Amino acid sequence: MSSVSIKKERLPQLDTFRALAILGVLHVHSTSFATIESVHLKAFYLINFINVFFRYGTPSFIMLSSFVLFYNYYNRPVDAKLVGGFYKKRMLYILLPYVLFSAIYFIYKMHVAGTLGTGAETYGEMLARYWKNLKEGTGYTHLYFVYISVQFYILFPLMLLLLKSSKWVARWAIPIGLVLQWAFVFWNKYDLHYATKGSLAITYLSYYMIGAFLAIHFDKIRGWLMNDSKKLPTKVWFWNGMLWISWAAVVVVHVWFYQEIRLKHFTANSLWYELLWNVHTMLTALVLMRASFLLYRKGPKWLIKMLTRLGELSFAVYLVHPLVLGYYRDTEDWFFSHFQMGSVTYFAWVYGGLLSALIASWIVTQAILRWIPGAWVLLGNVPGSLRKKKKAPPAPAASTDRSV
Repeated sequence: MSSVSIKKERLPQLDTFRALAILGVLHVHSTSFATIESVHLKAFYLINFINVFFRYGTPSFIMLSSFVLFYNYYNRPVDAKLVGGFYKKRMLYILLPYVLFSAIYFIYKMHVAGTLGTGAETYGEMLARYWKNLKEGTGYTHLYFVYISVQFYILFPLMLLLLKSSKWVARWAIPIGLVLQWAFVFWNKYDLHYATKGSLAITYLSYYMIGAFLAIHFDKIRGWLMNDSKKLPTKVWFWNGMLWISWAAVVVVHVWFYQEIRLKHFTANSLWYELLWNVHTMLTALVLMRASFLLYRKGPKWLIKMLTRLGELSFAVYLVHPLVLGYYRDTEDWFFSHFQMGSVTYFAWVYGGLLSALIASWIVTQAILRWIPGAWVLLGNVPGSLRKKKKAPPAPAASTDRSV
């Protein structure tokens, strides 16, 4: 049975989701070093909570990317035109910025290491190292996300065909994703020993399948997303409650687990790290989906406007923010030469890094995308709200034709 192309309803709530996801990424990255440096301070407990609680960022982006792809393409015929247009957009707005930012961070790391312009390497050696970083997604700590996204984009047309052709696979997409992901986890732990498995798409297959499942069955979950809890059918209300309770319980356990590990109260098998992270971030992605629609419906307009803009800029902010954080961390010695080291001052300095990364990245990327022609080459697709509006042509004479 052939698919019929249907224009999908735009979901502005997804920009709210993106904003919450990028806030998760910023919280984790801004507290990464602090979880080690603050173990002797009372602030450690709050910093550890922030660092673990917000680990949902990247997995949530992956789930949302999958949701958007399947939401927009599932009911369209898979032909050469669709596949060609799909890859053209990803090449221009995802792969090209990835290549350029990998080069930027390659140069930045040499600058930090003090090897830039010293002749420590030949140009051939530098190009070989850059190419290795590019093809492994290791140009900088955060670029693995773009790298695994590219892997998913390569596989997407095949996965789309598979899910469209088999109702059984579409129905059991989430369990299938979990089984394949965890099969790889065990294989890698006991046999393969691939050091950078976090840069492989298979590590995140469960999130990809959750996004696909939600998109394919969106008509069935629309009520859960669009309605208040009081208006949900009893069965849906029960499972919604179970989702939130399970999520809260797993978050508490995950935070406690890392707290005790970092305080060296015990050690644990790496599978426990994997399991708690997987369950925590999967449940959080679902909670964020629900919360985004709820917030968009109930939140104050000024907040929704801010979150929408941040969501529109999320990819650009993701690419840029480590540069801001890197330079901010250079202020640590200066800061504590003026303020006595303590729990309050240390937490203020750490959170100042988060605010600096958020605000500076936001301002810079918005200005570049709004005012510099061709900025999409570096920062990806320009949001419609930032594109310069062309002057409308003179109105044509009145017509009786209502066919458009």
